[in-house]
Amino acid sequence: MELAIVVSNFTYAILGALFTILFMVLGYKILDWITPFDTSKQLGEGNVAVGIVVGSMFVGLGIAVGLVVGLGLN
Repeated sequence: MELAIVVSNFTYAILGALFTILFMVLGYKILDWITPFDTSKQLGEGNVAVGIVVGSMFVGLGIAVGLVVGLGLN
Protein backbone atom coordinates (compact mmCIF):
# COMPACT_ATOMS: atom_id res chain seq x y z
CA MET A 1 0.00 0.00 0.00
CA GLU A 2 1.30 3.43 -0.87
CA LEU A 3 2.31 5.71 1.97
CA ALA A 4 0.55 8.70 0.38
CA ILE A 5 -2.79 6.88 0.45
CA VAL A 6 -2.34 5.92 4.08
CA VAL A 7 -1.41 9.47 5.08
CA SER A 8 -4.31 11.01 3.15
CA ASN A 9 -6.80 8.55 4.70
CA PHE A 10 -5.42 9.22 8.18
CA THR A 11 -5.66 12.98 7.62
CA TYR A 12 -9.20 12.63 6.33
CA ALA A 13 -10.17 10.54 9.37
CA ILE A 14 -8.70 13.11 11.79
CA LEU A 15 -10.48 15.97 10.02
CA GLY A 16 -13.69 13.94 10.04
CA ALA A 17 -13.38 13.40 13.80
CA LEU A 18 -12.83 17.13 14.34
CA PHE A 19 -15.87 17.96 12.20
CA THR A 20 -17.91 15.40 14.14
CA ILE A 21 -17.03 17.08 17.44
CA LEU A 22 -17.76 20.50 15.94
CA PHE A 23 -21.19 19.38 14.71
CA MET A 24 -21.99 17.80 18.08
CA VAL A 25 -21.18 21.04 19.91
CA LEU A 26 -23.17 23.01 17.35
CA GLY A 27 -26.10 20.59 17.68
CA TYR A 28 -26.03 20.91 21.47
CA LYS A 29 -26.02 24.72 21.22
CA ILE A 30 -28.98 24.65 18.81
CA LEU A 31 -30.87 22.23 21.08
CA ASP A 32 -30.19 24.51 24.05
CA TRP A 33 -31.39 27.52 22.03
CA ILE A 34 -34.67 25.97 20.84
CA THR A 35 -35.75 24.46 24.17
CA PRO A 36 -37.59 26.69 26.64
CA PHE A 37 -35.33 25.62 29.52
CA ASP A 38 -31.59 25.71 30.25
CA THR A 39 -30.30 22.33 29.09
CA SER A 40 -27.04 22.55 31.03
CA LYS A 41 -28.86 23.40 34.24
CA GLN A 42 -31.31 20.53 33.77
CA LEU A 43 -28.44 18.10 33.16
CA GLY A 44 -26.69 19.40 36.26
CA GLU A 45 -29.83 18.78 38.31
CA GLY A 46 -29.92 15.18 37.09
CA ASN A 47 -32.90 15.39 34.73
CA VAL A 48 -32.80 11.95 33.11
CA ALA A 49 -35.21 12.86 30.29
CA VAL A 50 -32.99 15.73 29.13
CA GLY A 51 -29.97 13.45 29.38
CA ILE A 52 -31.63 10.87 27.15
CA VAL A 53 -32.52 13.53 24.56
CA VAL A 54 -29.01 15.00 24.53
CA GLY A 55 -27.42 11.54 24.39
CA SER A 56 -29.69 10.51 21.53
CA MET A 57 -28.81 13.65 19.64
CA PHE A 58 -25.07 12.92 20.06
CA VAL A 59 -25.52 9.32 18.89
CA GLY A 60 -27.52 10.44 15.84
CA LEU A 61 -25.02 13.10 14.84
CA GLY A 62 -22.13 10.71 15.45
CA ILE A 63 -23.65 8.05 13.21
CA ALA A 64 -24.48 10.53 10.44
CA VAL A 65 -21.10 12.24 10.35
CA GLY A 66 -19.29 8.94 10.94
CA LEU A 67 -20.91 7.46 7.86
CA VAL A 68 -19.81 10.42 5.78
CA VAL A 69 -16.23 10.06 7.03
CA GLY A 70 -16.26 6.30 6.64
CA LEU A 71 -17.55 6.42 3.10
CA GLY A 72 -14.98 9.05 2.22
CA LEU A 73 -12.13 6.74 3.21
CA ASN A 74 -12.74 4.40 0.30
